[in-house]
Amino acid sequence: MEKRIRIALAGNANVGKSVIFNHLTGLHQHIGNWPGKTVEKAEGTLYFRGRLIDVIDLPGIYSLSTFSLEERISREYIAKEKPDVVINVVDASALERNLFFTLQLLELEPKMVVALNQLDMAERRGVKVDPRALEKLLGVPVVPTVAVRGRGMHALLEKALEVAEGKRRRPRRLSYGREIERRVSRLLPLLEGTETGYPPRWLALKLLEGDEEIKRLVRRIRPRAAELAEKYAKELEKLYGEKAPLLLTSRRYSLASRIANGSQRLSPRPSPTGRMDALTTHPVLGYLLLAAVLLSLFLTVFWVGSRVEEALERVTDPLVRAASERFGELAGEGVLGGILAGLTIALPFVLPFYVLLTLLEDTGYLARAAFLMDGLMHRVGVHGKAFIPLLLGYGCNVPACLGCRIMETERERTLSIFLSTLVPCAARTVVILGLVGRFVGIGWAVGLYLLDLLVILLLGRLAYRVLPGEPMGLILEIPPYRRPHLPTVLRGSWERTKDFLYVALPFILGGSLLLTSLRMAGLLDSFSNLLSPLTVGWLGLPAAAGVVLLFGVLRKELTLIMLTLLLGSDLSLHLTPAQMITFATVTMFYFPCVATLAALVREVGWRKSLAIAFSEILFALWLGGVMFRILTLAGL
Repeated sequence: MEKRIRIALAGNANVGKSVIFNHLTGLHQHIGNWPGKTVEKAEGTLYFRGRLIDVIDLPGIYSLSTFSLEERISREYIAKEKPDVVINVVDASALERNLFFTLQLLELEPKMVVALNQLDMAERRGVKVDPRALEKLLGVPVVPTVAVRGRGMHALLEKALEVAEGKRRRPRRLSYGREIERRVSRLLPLLEGTETGYPPRWLALKLLEGDEEIKRLVRRIRPRAAELAEKYAKELEKLYGEKAPLLLTSRRYSLASRIANGSQRLSPRPSPTGRMDALTTHPVLGYLLLAAVLLSLFLTVFWVGSRVEEALERVTDPLVRAASERFGELAGEGVLGGILAGLTIALPFVLPFYVLLTLLEDTGYLARAAFLMDGLMHRVGVHGKAFIPLLLGYGCNVPACLGCRIMETERERTLSIFLSTLVPCAARTVVILGLVGRFVGIGWAVGLYLLDLLVILLLGRLAYRVLPGEPMGLILEIPPYRRPHLPTVLRGSWERTKDFLYVALPFILGGSLLLTSLRMAGLLDSFSNLLSPLTVGWLGLPAAAGVVLLFGVLRKELTLIMLTLLLGSDLSLHLTPAQMITFATVTMFYFPCVATLAALVREVGWRKSLAIAFSEILFALWLGGVMFRILTLAGL
């Protein structure tokens, strides 16, 4: 039986890890979640030199603390799962900053190879790195690569295989100074044989650093070591005049700087993207450019999506009718109709949206957009990175909820998911533009979008005060502008779209079967009468709106379709402008759809999902009734 080897890819964000992963694994890869976690797990396989190799792409992070779920996952995987070799992908154009993470990896004492990537970009910026000098200073093999061109991939695999099979020694220990190392050496005998999965030296450093999780762990099994570490940390603070965590961090940065200076030559050149950065982050022009980029993105997605959806519907509608006639309404409209309905949402709107969004991400512009929006997002208790999943919500709320995984803490993730469900997706845009825009006026439709933004800010601020905890500051790398790697863009976009399909289709199918069954049993009229005190009495809508809103749980554009089927194509003959705006308001704010509920359950569990769903439904109904009365008083 051939030996199976595990390789873990680790490094900062935007260093080319995903490109290397795609080069190594090709089509033999899949995206899932870490067991019990909501962080994506990318795995792939390949054969090389008669070996079956598993490649795990760890999340892009900047440290091995436990401030974020991604950092915790990476740390535990390297320390406890012990992959055969870790490939640390380093950006040669920002060597010193990347080496800070490299030093933390070395503290975990894995078998390691450094992939010195983006050498072409470094040379364009006047940075010349000597791989052999860097290898000597770090004590681990260094392989130069240019991942976007496929350069160095074969040599990288060969070196990783060599290290994994034990033909090279483990990395040597690097010193953080005499006083720190002396105290570490005193702690080592107390930490040997703890069976925590972590190396004793790493435990000693983390104890001195004041890592709360490690202190709790060691205090249970070696209380004497924990007590001594606290004493030594106070001694270091008194000796150097700064807190122990800052002292360890500064020593790592100092060592990273010395290693970088000893292995690179700098001849800085004017950056060709300097003027672009000045424009994209400008306090006034930056926002105008961002608005233009977002408007172009939405118009492109809606233009492409609407035409593709129309084309798909011309094909799928006859199929559903034929299946209903041959196999019955439940099989035709309930089963086949539900599946095809999901596909006509995902493929026309979600896939092109992801392609364009990934292009913006890979070029480096999305990081600048998050930087611009940081101030506004902090007003609702999150930082600028939350802007990215909110942006996803205009395409579809399902990938928006899944996109909130980029937030560091559970509090910020929950708050971002709540806000993302309030963003009007493409389906709700169909209702806003197809009803209000067409029959009342485009100005009123734009007004509903502005109302939505105001509600997001107000409810976000309220949720920020209710949820326990404090918002984190934004630590965001602004990467240089890059030319996107098209295969990586397309593959990543398709993987995200598949994630949407896996989450959405089962719930869409179940909802379709339920609603078709109710209609076949003649129960929808009964539901209309049952809901009339709410729909007619409070919202001021026709009784049929109750049935229509029930269909909206499945897909929001179905509310407009069902309203047209029940009342006629010219809705202005049956609804007043006030009723149209009220109907669109309720549709815009009450919980998006069953697919979004599935995504919520997957991300935050049933309890929080139901709390978010019911609170939004109640708020939408309350706001709809208030809106109807205000508009009626205004004479609409």
